[in-house]
Amino acid sequence: MTQWYYASRQHQRLGPVPADELARLFHAGHLTLDTLVWREGLAQWQRLGDFADELSLLTAAATAPPLPPSPPSVPQPGYAAAPPAAPPPTARPGMSAGKIALIVGAVLILPVVAIIGMLAAISLPAYNDYTLRAKVAETMAHGTRYKAIVAEYRATMDACPHNGDADLGPPESHASRHVAQTRFGELDDGTCGIEMQLRNTGSTHIDDKRVWLSYDADRQEWSCTSEIADRFLPAQCR
Repeated sequence: MTQWYYASRQHQRLGPVPADELARLFHAGHLTLDTLVWREGLAQWQRLGDFADELSLLTAAATAPPLPPSPPSVPQPGYAAAPPAAPPPTARPGMSAGKIALIVGAVLILPVVAIIGMLAAISLPAYNDYTLRAKVAETMAHGTRYKAIVAEYRATMDACPHNGDADLGPPESHASRHVAQTRFGELDDGTCGIEMQLRNTGSTHIDDKRVWLSYDADRQEWSCTSEIADRFLPAQCR
């Protein structure tokens, strides 16, 4: 049975849980379509919404039919009607219990609301940065698949491959969900490079920015640079 992990709103990894438990948490409102999840076989964390069909998340839960209304009580013969109720006592001037309860409740609730607002102001930006880092990491994984092709071409041809070499198609043919295009060639420092232009991340700090993976043939090592702020990058690219 496939086991799933998911990220909490506090950015903690939770799990493993089976698929049906993941669906139950979604239907109960504990998870959303934007919640990040992972299972064996995935290269990176992805949105729960990407697996909506696989997990049957959008299938409406069956509801039980309503119970029929109960009939009224059968009147008993031989009993006189109940005497009319005595009029309520005259209300005395003063503050009602309901108003007192409202005031006490407001005094208790307002500090809690303020604390929740402060926590939201801190956690929401951190969570947004976390999701954007996940999208950039997915882009890095997209470029990793071409490393072996670049290294082999450099070792065999003593040159850097370009789009059109070594079965590498035009830039747009190497696109993905968050990569608009992928270019291959020689970078300014003489190393062979893979250049990826990002898209569809939902952030103006990242969309249309570029990331470079460069290959040092002498050391047989890869490194990465980019136009993106460090807080959105994996640790090895900062």
